[in-house]
Amino acid sequence: MLAAAFVIPVLTDSMFIINLMVLMLIFIIFASAWNLLAFSGQGSLGHAAFFGIGAYGSTLIAAKSSISPLVTIFLGAAVAALIGILIGLTCVRLKEWFLAMVTFGFAIIVQTLTVSVLAPVTGGWDGIASARLISPTIPSYQLIEYYAVLAITIGSIVALWYIMKSKVGLAFLAIRENELEARAAGIDPVRYRLLAFAISAYIAGVAGALQIHHIGYLTPEIYGVENSFWPITYVILGGLGTLAGPVVGTVVLTIIWEGLKATGMTFGRYVIIGVILILAIIFLPKGLVSLPEQVQEWRKRFRKKEPLQEPAVK
Repeated sequence: MLAAAFVIPVLTDSMFIINLMVLMLIFIIFASAWNLLAFSGQGSLGHAAFFGIGAYGSTLIAAKSSISPLVTIFLGAAVAALIGILIGLTCVRLKEWFLAMVTFGFAIIVQTLTVSVLAPVTGGWDGIASARLISPTIPSYQLIEYYAVLAITIGSIVALWYIMKSKVGLAFLAIRENELEARAAGIDPVRYRLLAFAISAYIAGVAGALQIHHIGYLTPEIYGVENSFWPITYVILGGLGTLAGPVVGTVVLTIIWEGLKATGMTFGRYVIIGVILILAIIFLPKGLVSLPEQVQEWRKRFRKKEPLQEPAVK
């Protein structure tokens, strides 16, 4: 996948494909952020809140300070992480789905504030212009922008790999599997859950800022429910709690989605995606990353059930 990500933009002149791959990379970052939260035993149905806060934070900082978006995406993400910490302090002790409902409600609250109280700054429903990640005055800026997003995506995945393999990741895993035993081992669940929430919100904020600086315009629709549910879908399809799951799920589902779109389908795409997700949960509960292992297991079962051929006796 990494080799293809480097080579395909060079081999094609299609701006549609390059644009699609940029958005795919951004949602790989976003899905990976949600996956880290799930890895720590927490759930979120409103991660679009941090996605949008990162986007608004980066856009407003870039507009007010004239700092390059390549810098402000990380500053906007820091704002998302700060808000994530504040939310975490109030509800991090809640169980998975209670926390998920709180985050869902928070996304709605943030969207409401954006179009009402903060409208003089955010532009309300009309939105505001956002500086491009790479200035259009630079030759081949689309290609430069793509490789900049690719570099940030690789950096995000490497950072998440390091976290998941470190002692911190082990603490996340212990809390997810058995909180009582984790406490007995000297692990503070509240502290580590808050850390996971902050890191996840930060990375989601980076993804949101990248998307808006790529598109060039920001509206409150970024807080929409679909932006909260797409990363969940990608992760569950690819493999929950695995490093490769968000990557595989995002790539496969994006290709299927765009392929169905090319056939002229509208609402039928949602039905097909829903059926694929249901089948994956039933037959591949560990996601697409477990498919090679699962195929070998199915072969072993088939061979065991295959009856022995007895020679015919006259």
